[in-house]
Amino acid sequence: LRGIALSGRRETRASSVCVSSLPAPLGRPPLGVLAAGAVAVQAVAWVLLWVATGLTCTPASASDAGVRATCSEITLSQEVLKDGFHRDLLIKVRFGESIEDLQTCQLLIKQPIPTGLFVDPYELASLRERNITEAVMVSENFDIEAPNYLSKESEILLYAKQDSQCVDCFQAFLPVHYRYHRPHSKDGETFIVVNNPDLLMYCDQEFPILKCWAQSEVAAPCALRNKDICQWKNMKYKSVYKNVTLQVPVGLTLHTSLVCSVTLLITVLCSTLILIAVFKYGHFSL
Repeated sequence: LRGIALSGRRETRASSVCVSSLPAPLGRPPLGVLAAGAVAVQAVAWVLLWVATGLTCTPASASDAGVRATCSEITLSQEVLKDGFHRDLLIKVRFGESIEDLQTCQLLIKQPIPTGLFVDPYELASLRERNITEAVMVSENFDIEAPNYLSKESEILLYAKQDSQCVDCFQAFLPVHYRYHRPHSKDGETFIVVNNPDLLMYCDQEFPILKCWAQSEVAAPCALRNKDICQWKNMKYKSVYKNVTLQVPVGLTLHTSLVCSVTLLITVLCSTLILIAVFKYGHFSL
């Protein structure tokens, strides 16, 4: 019996081995081929999902680029007129397209004034009365007599006007003056850098140019003679010049004793001549 059982087990194992080694039926691929095909299908699915995700994430930036491609650039240029210690700063803004549809819009230039320059508020008031420049000072406690090393930076709000000689241009005019600087030991000159301003725009209705170049909103007075506050669009523009640099002559420290001596001598001489003229030609009554 044990021999019969052992022989039966051997036949069973042999038959199982033979069955596992039999080839797959016709028309049905082996198990390894099916597994490889499933992995390939899964990989293709992941690739398609990644491509679809990339396409759905790019339309916003692509649409923004398409909108900006249809908009013309805004250019801003700064030019300094006159010579000497009293200059005029001329700011021009040019739109690349006709602004006939933008007649309801206003343009505001927020111009920083460095410590080496100052703007006379009384001069601004006179220019406003003559309708030459519409400007207002933002900074308070502004000292026009302080030298460069004791002054602070300030800001001016300029309401630009449409240029009569250019259809799509605005311009603003601002008189500036040099401050006194410390004398130098070697070089007899110094430089003042006037940075580019912020360009603000306010319209009663939406225009494509606002959607193209508006970066943020800034609160500022709606008009020069209006105390209401409006939300202006801070516009992106292309600057013709990076910055405006002004060259200012300054004194030399080695000339201090000479200047003081000559100044004192002239003062004493003039005072003496005035006293002589008063006593010689003056009429005194007791």
